[in-house]
Amino acid sequence: MKIYTRTGDTGDTGLYGGQRVSKDDVRVESYGAVDEANAALGVAAAHLTDNELIALVARLQSELFVVGADLATPLDRDKQAGKAIVPRIGENHVAALEPLIDTYESELAPLRNFILPGGNPGSAYMHLARTILRRAERRTVTLLRTDPAGTNEAVVPYLNRLADLLFVLSRVANHRAGVADVPWTRE
Repeated sequence: MKIYTRTGDTGDTGLYGGQRVSKDDVRVESYGAVDEANAALGVAAAHLTDNELIALVARLQSELFVVGADLATPLDRDKQAGKAIVPRIGENHVAALEPLIDTYESELAPLRNFILPGGNPGSAYMHLARTILRRAERRTVTLLRTDPAGTNEAVVPYLNRLADLLFVLSRVANHRAGVADVPWTRE
């Protein structure tokens, strides 16, 4: 199968299940931002040296594929006869992120001021992935407002919590590498 299909050359794309929408549709913007965050996590993993963090990032990347498929597949598509059920993000996924945040945060000194994204390259790329996830979250909120019946509402808290986890993991990556977080100071 060729990588190019030419079906998107007129500015539309296919959702999972066949529906065609504009490439600037909010649904496409939502799962596109998730894909961008996933790519940034791949770059972060390529710069990390801590095997535990690398394995966790790989797991999170796999979950982001589920998020992308979830967003690319309107909920009513699951009800169509003969269609395979698409895996969905659920409250269990959100709940699984919270103990990770708590565990990794326990390694760190409490924050006393804002920090600038940066430090070692792995940390910096996790910050980048975090900010892209925040955009995905904003776009998904818009999608929920415009298509509440077709959108899995569990995606928003998942993206929110995952961005929180990436903030903590970026600090952990710096800490484990012996690199201090960069504090924000007023001019």
